[in-house]
Amino acid sequence: MGPCLAAAPSPSGVECVLFNEEYMTCMWGSRETLTANYSLYYWYENRSPVVECKHYLQDQGVSIGCYFNRSEIIQFQPFRVLINASLGSRTLKILSKPMELQDLVKPEAPVNLTIRNMSSNQLQLTWTSPYPKAQCLEHAVKYKSNKDTNWTEHQVKGDIFSFPSVDYEKYYTFYVRSKINSYCGSTQLWSEWSVPVVWGSNSTSKGTAEEQLHWFWIHTVLIPIASCLLLLVLVVLLVRMERVWVILMPRIPNPSKNFDELFITHNGNFQEWAGVPKDVVESFRPNYSENICYVSELPAKDSCEPLWESSNHPPSVMPGAPAAPREHSPYKNSYVGV
Repeated sequence: MGPCLAAAPSPSGVECVLFNEEYMTCMWGSRETLTANYSLYYWYENRSPVVECKHYLQDQGVSIGCYFNRSEIIQFQPFRVLINASLGSRTLKILSKPMELQDLVKPEAPVNLTIRNMSSNQLQLTWTSPYPKAQCLEHAVKYKSNKDTNWTEHQVKGDIFSFPSVDYEKYYTFYVRSKINSYCGSTQLWSEWSVPVVWGSNSTSKGTAEEQLHWFWIHTVLIPIASCLLLLVLVVLLVRMERVWVILMPRIPNPSKNFDELFITHNGNFQEWAGVPKDVVESFRPNYSENICYVSELPAKDSCEPLWESSNHPPSVMPGAPAAPREHSPYKNSYVGV
């Protein structure tokens, strides 16, 4: 080993992790601890030739790891890594031990944690895992109440955890994490802890507030918008139906529009509106005049008593005057012709 490389620290080892069977990273240090230039070569024993890393991970220009996509990953085959550290004209080769990638799987953290009340004092916690092989997982659940100082952790085979006894005066916080079980690999790589889920008195009030906010948005935003959209749809449908109705049942024509010119332009003068000549109109006018006849009404009989009844003598008849009729109607009318 040359004097230059002897002074440069070498990586203590290569750490490879297969994340959720989607991609893998092999890291060998950090920018602060690496002073030489490193390159990585890998191969699968008895299967493929030596290949250099295609995607280096760098920190401010210093290579600190290698990224492998899914097409470059083969499980259940011994995996070897060779790192070349070069500084100037000197090169140091670091060979890793054979690795089984199925033992390097780190699953993704569980999601969708849900708590249900099964009885008066029993809870059931369920979750789902993004890892594609759920039967290859085992889980750990940790929890504590607001009055506890230490966390309690339980190993769980499936994706259901039953909490037998709860105190309704407390509120509880739950976390879940996963790792590959012994049937699918030999690893101690646990996933990250999930997002916590809380149950209890404080979470109940929080849930009530969230539910009120949820209904507030429904009543103040969604319902008015939905009503406006429904009204718009109804208007569009009515317009379309009116067109169809006009085609099926034509409207009865309104004749009043034909007489608008008679009453508006000619002021009801039928002769002008009909175009009758003036000489024809003048021929229908009368060319003679009639004398005026005045009609008057006399008072009733009982309001005016004849003079001959009081004197027991009939009135004398003036010479040349017409004789009065023997029977009189209740009203006597006189007609004067001029």
